[in-house]
Amino acid sequence: MSGRPDSDLPPDTQTTPEPTEDTPRDLPEDLPDDLPEAEDEDLLLEQARRARWGSVGTGALLALAGTAATALRAVDAAPALVLAAYACGAAVCALAAVLGARGRTRRALWTTVAGVMVMALGDHFD
Repeated sequence: MSGRPDSDLPPDTQTTPEPTEDTPRDLPEDLPDDLPEAEDEDLLLEQARRARWGSVGTGALLALAGTAATALRAVDAAPALVLAAYACGAAVCALAAVLGARGRTRRALWTTVAGVMVMALGDHFD
């Protein structure tokens, strides 16, 4: 290494940032308690409720559609693999509805996708 050991580091490699105009300042202690945070919490609760109901409704609707497709394919004497795929896809979508009702909306979404994919596989075999 060349250079003096007591030299300053370049500005982009310093360990402590220099205060700038963009640095947030400390908030005063005498702020009112009724800040819009309560409204944000209400909004988040409402969005979570909508997500739960949406996942329950979607899972139930797709489970019903898979059950109806299984019944219609059974009447047409479709191969057993097709019937099994539709029935399993309907069961997975029903599981997604249960997960959504319990608040596991992300898992319910992916379970719904998996159920639809299984039903699409059954449609492919037809």
